[in-house]
Amino acid sequence: MKFKIPQVNPYFTKDEEKEVLNTLRTSWVTEGPKAKDFISEMLKMTGARYGVLAPNGTLALYMSLMILGIGPGDEVIVPDFTMIASSNAVYLTGATPVFVDVKIDDLNIDSSKIEKAMTKKTKAIMPVHIYGAACDMDKITQIAKKNKLFVVEDACQGHGLFYKNKHVGTIGDMGCFSFFADKTFTTGGEGGMIVTNDSKLYEKLLYFRNQGRLTSGSFIHPQIGYNFRMTDLQCAVGLAQIRKFDKILKKRLKNHSLYEKYLAGLKNIEIIKPLSYSSFTPFRFNIFAESLPELVKFLEKKGIQTRGMFYPLHKQPCYSLYKYEDKDFRNSIYAYKKGLSLPVYFSLKKSQIKYVCDTIKKFYATT
Repeated sequence: MKFKIPQVNPYFTKDEEKEVLNTLRTSWVTEGPKAKDFISEMLKMTGARYGVLAPNGTLALYMSLMILGIGPGDEVIVPDFTMIASSNAVYLTGATPVFVDVKIDDLNIDSSKIEKAMTKKTKAIMPVHIYGAACDMDKITQIAKKNKLFVVEDACQGHGLFYKNKHVGTIGDMGCFSFFADKTFTTGGEGGMIVTNDSKLYEKLLYFRNQGRLTSGSFIHPQIGYNFRMTDLQCAVGLAQIRKFDKILKKRLKNHSLYEKYLAGLKNIEIIKPLSYSSFTPFRFNIFAESLPELVKFLEKKGIQTRGMFYPLHKQPCYSLYKYEDKDFRNSIYAYKKGLSLPVYFSLKKSQIKYVCDTIKKFYATT
């Protein structure tokens, strides 16, 4: 079905075409000058000292965990409400993801429940800055320091997002970003990055991601490593995108505020927003909605593509080997049953947002 208003629509202009064409004409399409420039721009944005590229956000998380020595027999605390990529990265190392419920107000991990989920096997906490809102990093880092745990931040939806004036991803031991097509900016569909302020971790990452060597073209490999590189073609797209990040963010914030304006006073929904310690980089316009299944059918019938919220990780069929009780995850279950995500991408027009909101109001007026 072709939707009048799709969920995802990356903002591409002649800037991306120019960067990609320039890369093709130089014939340097593997990691090279464009990759170096893109990393530099990301470090400038985040304030991190070091950064390496990764094929995607999932592998960025996996690489970080592996560098920290996490593997079989270890446990990593993960929010129950997140894209399964977060916990799958833990699973890929051979370690066990341990799920913790989220707070209902911003859907980020409930730090008050982390220590209850910890055991002697716990080695790390993975806070996920969900939907462009920051986790309560002070409390999380305090718990980590007290218990000598690593903190690997999943900042895959956190481009340009700050917690108390610190960019997310730079507060823990390592932070991971995704440049998938629906993120605030993309490297052409897939891509990722790890940032850190630790020079020793940075060096380990350099070896691990490049076949166990620091320099490509060398056939002496001091360490075991793999190919976790990106291409200059991807970074060419990323360069054009990140250079207009401020423009993109401004429009996404404006789109989010338009939804709020047009839906003001509608008692059938509740808008989800970040808490006071977090800035905001809207990933979607997120709400809790009454009669959600019926509303979704109504919207899609009217040509509006919707997106439900994450299925709780503790209920995922692929994780049936782990035994949990629903009573410990009331908020992640509620978010799945009531949560709806609507688009905020750059090219979304004011008239389209009004159409979406009018359609929602029409649904509730007739039910």
